[in-house]
Amino acid sequence: MKKVRLATVWLDGCSGCHMSLLDIDEAIVAIAKRVDVVYGPLVDAQEFPKAVDVTLIEGAVSSQDDLEKVHTIRRWSKLVVALGDCAVTGNVPAMRNSHPARKMLERIYVEGAQATKGVPVDGVPALLRQAVPVHEVIKVDLYIPGCPPTPAAIAYALGELVEGRMPELASKVKFG
Repeated sequence: MKKVRLATVWLDGCSGCHMSLLDIDEAIVAIAKRVDVVYGPLVDAQEFPKAVDVTLIEGAVSSQDDLEKVHTIRRWSKLVVALGDCAVTGNVPAMRNSHPARKMLERIYVEGAQATKGVPVDGVPALLRQAVPVHEVIKVDLYIPGCPPTPAAIAYALGELVEGRMPELASKVKFG
């Protein structure tokens, strides 16, 4: 039986959704037998691979790097899953949207700095004007809300996806 090529991505979020993914306990063994994890924070891949079956995206799209990454993900993924409230709604990262990015950065890195004052630029991706949920940038095939989603909801969704079925999550998830 062909294994499902699975990728996970962490954009602008706290990594709580990835922690919930790791907390699916014994279900991880059954899922691990059916997937090859080809990209993610726990994999050494440097570039997003081609021909991914399922990609779980955690976090909001907040920077130019995030924007480019989600476009690449959509191009090479059969199914894209928004994992968690930041990916689904923008949630906490979008709280910055009422403040101009430049003013916010200056307040933090210039006005609030005790030592080296100045907005970092080396190796720091440019912020977008607003942090947005993934579906505002690319087509999303499945939403798993929660902050973070419960391990049970993630295990159920992954179990269904590796079996080639689209999960019915209405009774298994909630926002927040």
